[in-house]
Amino acid sequence: MPSPEPSRRVDAVVFDLGGVILDLAGLKAFLQRHRLDLGTFFAKALGSGAHFDFERGALDTDSYVDAFLAETGVVLDRAEFIAEFAAWPGDLLPGAAELVAEVRAAGVTTATLSNTNVIHWTTPFCETTILPMFDRHFPSYQLGLAKPDEAIFRRVVDELGLDAGRVAFFDDNLVNAEAAAAVGLEAHHVQGPDEARAVLAELGVL
Repeated sequence: MPSPEPSRRVDAVVFDLGGVILDLAGLKAFLQRHRLDLGTFFAKALGSGAHFDFERGALDTDSYVDAFLAETGVVLDRAEFIAEFAAWPGDLLPGAAELVAEVRAAGVTTATLSNTNVIHWTTPFCETTILPMFDRHFPSYQLGLAKPDEAIFRRVVDELGLDAGRVAFFDDNLVNAEAAAAVGLEAHHVQGPDEARAVLAELGVL
């Protein structure tokens, strides 16, 4: 006798973008080119400094560029920096589009929760490829909040109109997954679509 289908434990799946849906090749190339450390960058980007402020909508573009260049010592003029900065988001990771489509086909709401900014969010790639893939979007700069602030997860849960425990969240940064879990989300630290897929199978979504 066949085993019964597992019951679905969540009603919405919220994905971080970089490292889960998108590769970070552009960011990594920038940091390598300018001799900046990836770990140091993320430590500041997730809690202090110009990049954190820009992605929670607290700085305009010119102020961000000036502050970032001053903080890092990178020698570029504004136009040069913005040209390189716009290329930070990479392509879709293999299997990402298929994974999101399968979740949607299962009748589960899909959403993004990304620390991002007006430059990256309004690129042609984001507008024509990323936005149509998902049902909902929660870009940090529009919310005035950024991960790992627990308030951003509470905001997303409220916007979705669900109990926190019915929302699965995937992020490639452990500190963000831990903050989401503290709010009650079904949060998981994953790298890429394959790891997310394995968890979604366990949750009965796929």
